[in-house]
Amino acid sequence: MRPLSLTGITSLVALGAHPDDLEIAAGGLLLQLAAANPGLRVRYVLATGAPARQAEARAAAAAFLPGAAITFDLGALPDGRLPAHWDAVKEQVESAAREVRPDLVLAPWSGDAHQDHRALGTLAPTAFRDALVLNYEIPKWDGDLGRPSVYLPMPDAVARRKVELLHTHFPSQAGRDWWDDEVFLGLARLRGMECRSRYAEAFHTAKLTLTLS
Repeated sequence: MRPLSLTGITSLVALGAHPDDLEIAAGGLLLQLAAANPGLRVRYVLATGAPARQAEARAAAAAFLPGAAITFDLGALPDGRLPAHWDAVKEQVESAAREVRPDLVLAPWSGDAHQDHRALGTLAPTAFRDALVLNYEIPKWDGDLGRPSVYLPMPDAVARRKVELLHTHFPSQAGRDWWDDEVFLGLARLRGMECRSRYAEAFHTAKLTLTLS
């Protein structure tokens, strides 16, 4: 299967429900996008996060997107309660869509078992109708990993750099029983096997437009 290229991406909107969602799910993609697209412009949007966690997210975004021009919209809605704040979440997503015409949007998957992730995953494709929306996956206790259809191979160095940066920039999560190299690299190894690579990240997409030009 011949791959499509993400070289030439000039603008990215990255949507996350919580600090660390984007980096856990798509840290390899962020690293490779920034390396392949000098001058990349990024709108980095989070719906929840206390000040300390927002500070982690800012530092992580800079590390995962070196050289990119990043603007932040960091919300402080209550964790685990986004469906109850639907209007506020919808306005945050649609505000990003009004301000940016991105080539690519990263958002959670609408089939995710976490209610906050589902809310953003449902809103993203309706707000960004003219952009490619890739819906990422996040490993968790619920065991909700699906059958993705889009893969991004990661060189070994990128996969290990991703894990290194996760540990460096999200120390608040270090005590969690699932926060370790085996979870992050294990999922990446599985997705890599599925696309004939050693490591990979995987995504869902509801709609993709092809062109011959």
